[in-house]
Amino acid sequence: MFFEAEIGRIRLMPVTTSAKKALRRDQHRAKINIKIRRQYKEALKQAKKSMTKKAFIEACSSLDKAVKKNVIHQNKAARLKSRLTKFLKTAKQKTKATKKKKPTKKKKTTKQTKKKT
Repeated sequence: MFFEAEIGRIRLMPVTTSAKKALRRDQHRAKINIKIRRQYKEALKQAKKSMTKKAFIEACSSLDKAVKKNVIHQNKAARLKSRLTKFLKTAKQKTKATKKKKPTKKKKTTKQTKKKT
């Protein structure tokens, strides 16, 4: 078998069998980490796009899974959740504000003012 690890621009080939096994393990874990990272990023995008409660819960769940698998730090997940809730609250307020604004007709006054002569 031929194994390579790339660090910067230098390619390293493991010599010992334990190093070869460690490289295989690291490559496998890297694939899993990329998959988990992609899942939580897509969930965040979907939550921002659709602005529904279900999408928000899905995004929080995927962030928690990423924390559990040690892909991201717990504080980063908390920060992303906080920003997402803030974004959703402001978006809901904006939609409420735009729905309330309706063009109203001005009432004509029937009172006539007397001219001073």
